[in-house]
Amino acid sequence: MSSIKEYFAEAGKGLKSLVSGMAVTGKELVTPKVTECYPENRANLHIADRFRAELTLKYDAQGHHKCIACGICQMNCPNGTIQLTTKMVDLPDGKKKRKLDKYMYDLGSCTFCMLCVTTCPQDALEFTNDFEQAVFTRGSLIKQLNYRPEPADDAPAPAPKPAMDPEKLAKIKAEALAKAAKIKAEKEAAAKAAQQGETPQQDKPEKPEAKSNDENKAN
Repeated sequence: MSSIKEYFAEAGKGLKSLVSGMAVTGKELVTPKVTECYPENRANLHIADRFRAELTLKYDAQGHHKCIACGICQMNCPNGTIQLTTKMVDLPDGKKKRKLDKYMYDLGSCTFCMLCVTTCPQDALEFTNDFEQAVFTRGSLIKQLNYRPEPADDAPAPAPKPAMDPEKLAKIKAEALAKAAKIKAEKEAAAKAAQQGETPQQDKPEKPEAKSNDENKAN
C-alpha cells in the first residue's frame, strides 16, 4: 500500500515540474522579441560595468602609470598570461631605480579571474568592457600594455653645496699645518731625549739651604 502512495506522490511531483516548465516556455512564446541591431547601435550600446573584456594599465592625465614592476600579478596569474620585463634606469639625482620595460598580456589565455587586479598593491590594473576583440590570428591577442611613451622622471637634482669662504678655508689649513708641526716637534724632542738617556722634562736638583751666621761663627 505504501509503495502505491509513493508511486502517485512521485508522479504528482513530476507532473508539477512539467507544468512549471511548460509555463515558462509558454511565457517566452508570447513575450515580444528584442533584436540587437549590432553593430549599427555601437555608439549607444550599453555594456555592464562589471563586464571583463581586456586587461589594461591605468594612466593618469600626464601619461604615467602606477606599475612598479613588482611581479605580483605575474606570480598570481594561474595561466601565465602576464609576462613582465624590467630595466634599471638612472634618476636625475644620481640614484638607480628599477622600472617596467615591457608588460606583455595574452588575452587568448586569460580566464578573467581578476586575481591580477585584486592583488596589485598599487591599484595599477583594471579590466575594460571593450568586448570587440575578434582577430584572425592568436598572435594578435598578445598585447603590450605599456604601449605609451614613458615620460621623463621629474625628480629634482640635488642642490649644489655652497662653496666655503676662501679666507676661512685658508685659516683651517693653517691651523691643521701648525698642529701637525707641533706634534712632529714633540715626537722629535722625545726621540732625542730618549737617545741621551734623559726624560724630556727632568726635575732640577734642589739647592742646599744657606747656613745661618751662628753656624758659620761656630765653624
